[in-house]
Amino acid sequence: MNSGTAVQGAVQGAVQGLMTGDTFIYPLRVFYEDTDAAGVVYYANYLKFIERARTEMLRAAGIDHSTMREQHGVLFIVRHCALDYRRPAELEDLLDIHTRILAVKGATLEAEQIVMRDGKTLVHAELRLACINERGAPTRFPPNLRSALEALRHGQQQPATDS
Repeated sequence: MNSGTAVQGAVQGAVQGLMTGDTFIYPLRVFYEDTDAAGVVYYANYLKFIERARTEMLRAAGIDHSTMREQHGVLFIVRHCALDYRRPAELEDLLDIHTRILAVKGATLEAEQIVMRDGKTLVHAELRLACINERGAPTRFPPNLRSALEALRHGQQQPATDS
């Protein structure tokens, strides 16, 4: 194995962020590409930021989107998203995105995500995600996925197992 492959493998398995109680904290630096002509984060980019944070939180719990689809035939979609923009982030800012699962229901998950800089809220997001099958119909969470999501909600990191 060459050194490029070894580095790529190490990066692919790594999870960014950490779980603190029932909250997953994902660090993110604002790059030039994230900003508009005024040097502030373009409003739609916050959606990308919070998506990355949710994905890393799930990965930390042993859940990844590819495996969900391949093994269980299910996917997550965003059904509802409400963002409250309070302060702008700027080029080079180091942000922390706090993600909490508020509820796990039959086929939906409710989450709260807060984009922060230096302990101050910049953006507050409330989301409802739906679990769907590959035909696009709502479907209940597979038991192992539900268990992993409930563990995250209660601050008990428990990797998902294949069931």
